[in-house]
Amino acid sequence: MATSVLANDSQKFAELQKVIAQYKEQEGALMPILHRAQEIYGYLPLDVQNYIAEELGIPLTDIYGVATFYSQFTLKPKGKYTIGICMGTACYVKGAQKVLDKLQEVLNIGVGDTTDDGKFTLDATRCLGACGLAPVMMINDQVYGRLSPDDIEGIISKYKDE
Repeated sequence: MATSVLANDSQKFAELQKVIAQYKEQEGALMPILHRAQEIYGYLPLDVQNYIAEELGIPLTDIYGVATFYSQFTLKPKGKYTIGICMGTACYVKGAQKVLDKLQEVLNIGVGDTTDDGKFTLDATRCLGACGLAPVMMINDQVYGRLSPDDIEGIISKYKDE
């Protein structure tokens, strides 16, 4: 069953087949297969999940359950830049919600969404471990702290031109 996302890139599909063959007979094969599938495709589209389910002989609902339970998996394509705004207690108390509101306004997307140009994905996260810099956001691996809504347009503009 090589359709839609699977059929669009035969090289990625071949790589997925190799990964499944490598792990298929091992106990606990699902997690490493899902990790590698997400590395290959950038996310876990439904047809990839369905193909893995067929190949492993397990229900699609099991695959979907694992993919939606663990936060490292995503069912939607991610943007070039993933923005994680911390909504942990320290950040929230110091105004993270207003920063998040401004991000949604500037990017014109909601939490969990990706901009139409594929450049930005916006996530609300829990503690980023930088409470002393609250409120904090990360864009990929770059940390931005002590934010106010007024900082957002300038920070985002640096990435829009890349």
